[in-house]
Amino acid sequence: MSARHLLAIGDLGREGIERILARAESFAEVAGRPIKKVPTLRGRTVINLFMEPSTRTQSSFELAAKRLSADVVTVKAQGSSVEKGESFKDTVLTLSAYDPSAIVVRAPHAGAAALVARWSRASVINAGDGKHEHPTQALLDLFTLRRRLGRLDGLRVWIIGDVAHSRVARSGIVALRTMGCEVTVCGPPTLVPRAIAELGCSVRYDLAGVERADVIYALRVQRERIAGIVAPSLREYVERWQIDGRRLRPGQVVMHPGPVNRGVELASEVCDSPQSLIVDQVEAGVAVRMAVLYELLAGAGGDGARLSAGREQEAPQPA
Repeated sequence: MSARHLLAIGDLGREGIERILARAESFAEVAGRPIKKVPTLRGRTVINLFMEPSTRTQSSFELAAKRLSADVVTVKAQGSSVEKGESFKDTVLTLSAYDPSAIVVRAPHAGAAALVARWSRASVINAGDGKHEHPTQALLDLFTLRRRLGRLDGLRVWIIGDVAHSRVARSGIVALRTMGCEVTVCGPPTLVPRAIAELGCSVRYDLAGVERADVIYALRVQRERIAGIVAPSLREYVERWQIDGRRLRPGQVVMHPGPVNRGVELASEVCDSPQSLIVDQVEAGVAVRMAVLYELLAGAGGDGARLSAGREQEAPQPA
């Protein structure tokens, strides 16, 4: 990660990840207060630019910025001048004219966040670019796991489902491996790219051995992106790769980045079980994204904290 942007999880390194997780712990405490605000980013503007639909990521980034007392503007493709034919670049240049401190960007094309970083003077946070990366999802997943299980080193994590179209999987594998986890990816052969093993994970095409996992991380079957790919039918997917009560073992925990296709990746009984961390992940999103915004924007002189510099700052006090 550069001093000004969060574009990819691999840029952070273990030290940068540890710093964000520690910062997120302090902001998680803020969430339990009657007044859930700190004055850290008062007078700053954060723009959320979402060119794809989102519920969890968009709302948690908006809450994170507001709880840091920033002014927040959210722009979606639907209802914006993009529908009139305005280019992505001109949209970014227009929003940059308002001199925001940060732009949080979600876009359907890999590399979109890096382009925004070239076109704007603002700090840029990648909230998901095509099938490429989703670094803050990886961070909140680590935060959730450590809070629930007390450690990350040595955890055996199985990531199951539509790996081919998943930015969550790519960022997640790198983050988990960086923190000492053993990662296995599993799914239909047409939905698990061969090159994924280059990230340091094992690859399987069936659930044999999943009972030894500490963490089962199910991925959404992205039917909107599967056009033209020979993929299993939903019935076959459910029979061979769904996690249900028969396949879930005591002591295992289940995660999913959302939205869940109930009855496809996970049976409803699993989604609603005490072993599910899905709601915990959503809750963690606000604290973790507060931590990312804080580290990027609350540095000396207000020109951006350096996540890679290793300088700790005292957590902000409530307004």
